[in-house]
Amino acid sequence: MKPKVLLVNPPIYDFTAYDFWLKPYGLLRVAARLRSAAKLSLFDALDRNHPTFDPQGKIHTDAWGRGSYPNKRIVKPACFKDIPRYYRRFGISRAVFQDFLSKHGPFDAVMIQTALTYWYLGVQEVIEDVRRFCPQARIVLGGFYATACTDHAKALGADVVIGGNDLTWHGHLARVVGNRFDHGLEDRATEFQLPAWQLYPKLDVGVMTLTQGCPFRCSYCYVPQSGVGFSARPLEQCLAELEQLISLGVKNIAFYDDALLFQPDKILMPFLQTVIEKNLNVNFHTPNALHARFLTAGIAKLMVRAGFKTFYLGFESRSQDFHEQTGSGKVVSDELANAVRNLRAAGADRRHITAYEMLGHPKADVQQLELSMRFASSLGIQIMLSDFSPIPGTPDGDLCRSIVDLSEPLNHNKTAFPVRFLGTETVNYYKDLCKTLNRHIKG
Repeated sequence: MKPKVLLVNPPIYDFTAYDFWLKPYGLLRVAARLRSAAKLSLFDALDRNHPTFDPQGKIHTDAWGRGSYPNKRIVKPACFKDIPRYYRRFGISRAVFQDFLSKHGPFDAVMIQTALTYWYLGVQEVIEDVRRFCPQARIVLGGFYATACTDHAKALGADVVIGGNDLTWHGHLARVVGNRFDHGLEDRATEFQLPAWQLYPKLDVGVMTLTQGCPFRCSYCYVPQSGVGFSARPLEQCLAELEQLISLGVKNIAFYDDALLFQPDKILMPFLQTVIEKNLNVNFHTPNALHARFLTAGIAKLMVRAGFKTFYLGFESRSQDFHEQTGSGKVVSDELANAVRNLRAAGADRRHITAYEMLGHPKADVQQLELSMRFASSLGIQIMLSDFSPIPGTPDGDLCRSIVDLSEPLNHNKTAFPVRFLGTETVNYYKDLCKTLNRHIKG
């Protein structure tokens, strides 16, 4: 009999949370390699299509598949006593997950996706419930928190904590469950398998990547520390994933690439040309910051023709000093302006072109944030403040050790750190300014 393996995408514990095309892509890619050897189940606490997600129909989902989560105000952890914000649990209720475990268990193994380091309280909740309802199950953690804070993750009580990319999960899980898995499982670990999207009963939003890694070494980003070099995925694999998602009814697809526009001739351009030739009807989105200096007129035309609807451009500062000090591969003013012109000429809706601006960076003294915000707004596009999170192991994260104790991942929180570094009044000033500047391009 095949072992029963449960995949879990945990709830979120945070001050704020919004469904910005969040899907457990890495977990589903791992699950794909286990399909032939295990009986798989999925519980995604953030699934907008789950029947208990919004039973009263009060939560709005926009045209692109985004929206808020059901949430409950809870007591703030003690380390946040200085933060004047409410703390909440976001996602499907804990009672629903407990009921799922009691009805569908027992499970031989439970694989838990981890995301942001300061969301670990949701992971801890899942571990507690699995131990209570499926005490015999072996628990495996993987993902970003497990990679960036491995020692801390081990203290939560899982049986195995796996750092690294999704490929490294495979052999570990085979050994955790033991000889009940097919002995050839590890040998197939590197074979391409379509992500296990079929585990969702209903699916209208999906995610994918065309590349992995990033060629740049921004000092505030963890990717350079991961050791994953930039490379393009094989075109046939990317197209197969796209066609799979469309066949399952997906209308909106977000790209999780860190450098989608880099060396576009290797994968992006042939991918877009194929989408256009096949006349595939799907909306594409770019929640990760695009390197706008690579957004040429030709690329912009292809993206718009292929169905890209939202464009998020990295523009952390118009200060050349800031870019030099952070090693940023993001754009300066002229490059942002040129990218916006190219997108507008290609037919992109200016209301769906957004420049990310970083709030609370430890080098705020050279960032020129307000000038940068006003410049981006002058181009007729939206601004989104990207609150800084001090990630341990990154140069800029380590600059913050005198401000917060980074050994506690809750202190990496992107809402809390800017308040502690800049003060509530300054943070509120920039957030109000952002709303004011965006107001003129609404409607």
